[in-house]
Amino acid sequence: MSVIAVTGTTGYIGGRLVPLLLEQGHQIRVLTRNASRLRDVPWRESVEVVEGELADPAAVRQLCHGVHLLYYLVHSMSGSGHFADEEERCARVVAGVAEQESVSQLVYLSGLHPEGDLSEHLASRVKVGEILSEAKTVKTLILQAGLVIGSGSASFEMVRHLSDILPVMPAPRWVRNHVQPIAIRDALYYLAECSQLDQPVAGIFDIGGPRSYSYADLMKIYAKVAGIREPQVWALPVLTPRLASHWVNLVTPLPRSLASALVQSLQHDCVVSNRRIDDLIAPPEQGLTDYPHAVRLALEKIATDTVETSWATAHPVSAPAQELPSDPQWAGRTIYVDERTVTTCASAEQVYTVVRRIGGETGYFAWPLLWKLRGLMDKVSGGVGLRRGRRSRSQLSLGDVVDWWRVEALESNSLLRLRAEMRVPGQAWLEFKVSKIPEGKIELIQRAVFFPEGLLGRCYWWAVYPFHGLVFTGMIRNIIRQAEAVQS
Repeated sequence: MSVIAVTGTTGYIGGRLVPLLLEQGHQIRVLTRNASRLRDVPWRESVEVVEGELADPAAVRQLCHGVHLLYYLVHSMSGSGHFADEEERCARVVAGVAEQESVSQLVYLSGLHPEGDLSEHLASRVKVGEILSEAKTVKTLILQAGLVIGSGSASFEMVRHLSDILPVMPAPRWVRNHVQPIAIRDALYYLAECSQLDQPVAGIFDIGGPRSYSYADLMKIYAKVAGIREPQVWALPVLTPRLASHWVNLVTPLPRSLASALVQSLQHDCVVSNRRIDDLIAPPEQGLTDYPHAVRLALEKIATDTVETSWATAHPVSAPAQELPSDPQWAGRTIYVDERTVTTCASAEQVYTVVRRIGGETGYFAWPLLWKLRGLMDKVSGGVGLRRGRRSRSQLSLGDVVDWWRVEALESNSLLRLRAEMRVPGQAWLEFKVSKIPEGKIELIQRAVFFPEGLLGRCYWWAVYPFHGLVFTGMIRNIIRQAEAVQS
């Protein structure tokens, strides 16, 4: 069948849409800033990858060449003061190039919104849709979705953690506003069906679940499905959106920038205004998934460790300009390293199996209270803390999130390197290398590497240095102990 281009494939929805399009028999071309981030996805060898930025006309032209359908699934959830300008610039480049390359259909996933004043993020989504629709020879189909409920989605994780942790939740008055969530399976259904349309279509279509709920109802229904105590939600007139976003950041895995974007969007009723989409795309055969069932499906995915994509993987909090330099490149730079080495009779596979379970429910093998305290400090300062967890308890892929780390390098049975996304005055990595040495033994090298920024960075290193002897010594010792226990 024809070639389809997809942007946002390292994102939560794009990463799930691609395999559906492949099942339909389409040839898929994707755009990503860093092709290595797609190395471990199961569909990598079935797609053509273009490496580049949406703001780069040359990269977008390569993406759109010979394409009849383009999916635009990119939206910034950062706290950058310039994100709206950046989004408009990307949209103008895509619209212009799509027209030049004779793309006939463009599909854009936007958000449900009311008329009138909108939050900055919702307003930006609307503006992007308007810019994409300006392409005269390209039909732009805009799907407007509300909260997407599925395993790993930011909206679901926000509801889940607020309900799991807080028996009583103080909330703004607008927690009573109505939203119309949509199950991830239904959002993907509508997106995939856009590729089956007989001819290009232009227009704006709302998509959502069967009914709307107040946000307080979402948490209470989640609690009932999850089998936990129903939280008491107190609507307080003094809780501003800014305070609420700090509260959500502290209690849930969401970083402050993402929490702020979600909280701001809840200040309005966001419900489906009409069902015109039914005239274009028939509803799913099994019917639209109601919210309680969507919650149940999401919890089943988490319980069976089969979460395909996660908001955290798609939402880098920070990233250095380059990966960890090799040792020879450290010359002339201020660098602090805590390196520890242990040998063992356990196999490389046994050692690496233990190492790759790091973080999430497993923790860090030693001094869990110290890790939790450091995570709380990071959360209070607006960082991500330790609650992001892992997409999978048993598997790791390049780009995956592990609490406040991101997987930067991954080689089976030999290397795992994690880049820190916590708030630190510098750049930090935690690395594990497994290698064979003479006499048939295995060596595990554990390194914490820190590039400080200014005097504050140097002071930070020496302030936490006394704890390294406890934490890092206990970590490597217990990793080897668990690997040898498997061997025995």
